Amino acid sequence: MRSAIAYKPNSNPHYYFFSPSSRFGRSRSPVTVRLQLPYSANKSLHRGNQRKSLIRSVGVDPGVDELDESGLIEYGERRNPAISSSYRGSRWPKPNQTVHDAQARICTGPTQTRPLGEDQAFKVLETILSSARGELKGEEEVSKAQLGAFFGAMTIRANAFPEATQWSEGEKRAMNKYWPFLVHALPADVIFIADPEGTIMGGATSIGPSFVGNGATEMRLVGALREVLAGGHLGYEEVQGLLKDVLPLCSEDKNSANVSEPLLSAFLIGQRMNGETDRELKAYCLAFDDELGPPPVADVSSLTHYGETYDGNTRFFRGTLFMAAVRACYGESSVLHGVEWMPPKGGITEEQMLKFMGASTNLSTLQAKKLLEDDDVGFAYISQREAHPSLYSLLGMREHMKKRPPLATAEKVQQYVRARGWESIVAGFYHEGYEVPLLMLMRRRGVHAGLVVKGEEGGLSMTTKFRSISASKGLPVNYCSGFRELEIGGSIESDGYVGMEPKTYCYENPAAMPGPKTDSWAHVMKTIELGLAALRGERGPAYDRIVLNAGMVDHLLGCRGAEDVLSAMDRAREAIDSGKALKRLMNYIKTSHMVK
Repeated sequence: MRSAIAYKPNSNPHYYFFSPSSRFGRSRSPVTVRLQLPYSANKSLHRGNQRKSLIRSVGVDPGVDELDESGLIEYGERRNPAISSSYRGSRWPKPNQTVHDAQARICTGPTQTRPLGEDQAFKVLETILSSARGELKGEEEVSKAQLGAFFGAMTIRANAFPEATQWSEGEKRAMNKYWPFLVHALPADVIFIADPEGTIMGGATSIGPSFVGNGATEMRLVGALREVLAGGHLGYEEVQGLLKDVLPLCSEDKNSANVSEPLLSAFLIGQRMNGETDRELKAYCLAFDDELGPPPVADVSSLTHYGETYDGNTRFFRGTLFMAAVRACYGESSVLHGVEWMPPKGGITEEQMLKFMGASTNLSTLQAKKLLEDDDVGFAYISQREAHPSLYSLLGMREHMKKRPPLATAEKVQQYVRARGWESIVAGFYHEGYEVPLLMLMRRRGVHAGLVVKGEEGGLSMTTKFRSISASKGLPVNYCSGFRELEIGGSIESDGYVGMEPKTYCYENPAAMPGPKTDSWAHVMKTIELGLAALRGERGPAYDRIVLNAGMVDHLLGCRGAEDVLSAMDRAREAIDSGKALKRLMNYIKTSHMVK
């Protein structure tokens, strides 16, 4: 049994840190890299240029001919920059916006829920009734997943939420008017979700109490959903078994699915609204570890698993990809994972950036292992699509649920590849309270060190900006918490606010660094342009953030050579200024298509 060692924050008032550890890293010889960007993100782009690479001219000494001949121009899949939802899969039907707006208010926790006003409640129920009668078509139709999420949220609010977030008077009046019509128009599974015990609607129907579902799997889900709709919780084995029974969803023929969409949607959003227990989150985290067999073990001495938010960034610079290239230069290997596009934010992701630059984003875990072991690469990206196809099959439904399901927390704590040496997990969070479950999941993974960061947009990126004096609500941006095992036994735990003092860290411009506003093609390119310029050595906010985050993560995880945070940042600067980090990224783009 491990002994916990209490650790006091550093006496410096500007930051809290972990104690250093003793581990070894590898050095790399410097390589001169010259890169020119062909476009300005502010210029309009035409379809004729969509197949052209962002990187038109890359000078690498040695090997420029190899990079040019590797086919970078042909690898990238370009999309129309005028379409802001360009990375959203066109095969997924869009949700009805009227109901979606209502879901944004009510499909959330007991203190965050905002009851609907009377006008909105009447409009939503009228829309649902019209859709159920077949009067709405296309994107105006209310989807089955929306029906499950909406009525599941309404039921949980009625059964288990505090008075302030239960039904408003306007919602009650709207439901009293429309329910007699809805009960004749809605399918039995939705009626069950809306009134499972026949008590919410005054006993207007007996469908809810008698509903059992169709088939063994759906019957099992209905039994669990009765508990969830009453505000209750489930055990680890029950949640894990249900997930394995119902997934993957059949995207081609939904009529052949194991369970109905409304039931599954209500179950997923209901567990989130009730506040997941540690047992429930552990089930979501571990349920599909063995889906494609045991993870391969990479022959690397250090491996960091980065758990960025899967739905991307829409407001701030996303620099984890560039940070991984920097850390690889001195032997700190990294696995990044995610998807190309994910609701509710639908922001910029690593997969979009890599695809845009011409890298392969269809790597298996075994191929990722080989990239980690490659002395000229040292990091890898794995798509959930390739590693956990069952969880990926929920992507379309997740958009129609509006709010994040428990998977949004659990999917950040994955180990798609293991290492023979030291392993750590770093994950971002936004809502206070989720830092503790995330660390619990990391410990369950058996890693040597775990770190949670409240970065910009709930991601991993710490900011160089001063903390606002008025920013007193909740945990501040740059809050970190984590643990690290000691080589002599036991562990160290620490948490605190990492405050930035520009003079201490030699930052000339500690201002906020705004990022893209949408997930459009042009904004993906702008993010890449900022990151590549930073790896080219151009000073500015992007450069500062990459250095800060690489050095700080090294320091907090206890990496060798990062005992002093300023030395850790100097090491990151050297990796950039020497050109080694940029060459690592270029090598990744090329090698990702060659690895077998």
